[in-house]
Amino acid sequence: MADVLAFAEQRGGEIRRVSGEAVSAAARVAPGLGGEVHALVLGGPGISAAAGGLGRFGAAVVAVAEHEILSDYEGHTYAKVVVEKVSHGGYAAVILPATMLGKDLAPRVAALLDVPLAGDVTGLEVAGGALTALRPIYAGKAFAQVRLNASPAVITVRPNVFQPTEIPAAGRVETFMPSVDPQGARVKIVERKAAGDGALDVAEATIVVSGGRGMKDPSNWHLLEALRDAIGAGAALGASRAVVDAGWRPHGEQVGQTGKTVAPKLYVAVGISGAVQHLAGMRTSGTIVAVNKDPDAPIFNVADYGIVGDLFEVLPRLTEEVKALKAKG
Repeated sequence: MADVLAFAEQRGGEIRRVSGEAVSAAARVAPGLGGEVHALVLGGPGISAAAGGLGRFGAAVVAVAEHEILSDYEGHTYAKVVVEKVSHGGYAAVILPATMLGKDLAPRVAALLDVPLAGDVTGLEVAGGALTALRPIYAGKAFAQVRLNASPAVITVRPNVFQPTEIPAAGRVETFMPSVDPQGARVKIVERKAAGDGALDVAEATIVVSGGRGMKDPSNWHLLEALRDAIGAGAALGASRAVVDAGWRPHGEQVGQTGKTVAPKLYVAVGISGAVQHLAGMRTSGTIVAVNKDPDAPIFNVADYGIVGDLFEVLPRLTEEVKALKAKG
């Protein structure tokens, strides 16, 4: 047997959507490796009550480590607990979401296990008894197919690529007491500030509406907000690096190489020229729509649909059309 372990991310005692994606990715390859899927949840007291739902995505076992020190993410402590579980379980692979947390945790786990890391993976399959991963390189301009010979293989999967697929499994919850040192944490959270209006995280959204310098002023962002609201559930706002650097929008909305990597079903780029840095964070989106007054803007080279025009005329019309279509049901 060669089981696969999927790390399930939680925030505030709630299992995040990307956890279902990680479990679904594991369920895709576990049969080819001759094993089953196990999920791992780390959290504070009571987290096990929220963990059982991972069984519907194919997790035969949900291992839960409950400890007060695990309530909030701390890389040093989390990595030790994950490695402890992996070492005792003899897993063939460990799959984590390529979120901000996962991108911090996965390299720590790989280093402690002394194995390489395949990051930001967009495709997984089993060939010749070994895992093969597809991952974007050169800012998304090309893809590399990597054969993972190390054991265990440590992988992070890009959000919104491996959609949560319901494959009902036992989902048996097994709690264990991790070997943690309450004084061993190297970072302590002293304050937590909410992102603002509780808006959906751009990295988890299935539709992203992004704005760039072409918006001219932060006061014009209401046009993007209107389109997002017209689209409804699953839509989030994004922004280019230039906009964030100018202080127009919070860093949490930045899409790009130095921001967040997204892969929504639909990406709408408004007033964004399409610098390489930005394209690296969104070019693997399902469908890309670009609105720009410059017909030679690089963003049109990756767009599936392009609208050359004044965004201040296009956006209101687009928003009204979306509302009309939704009204028709």
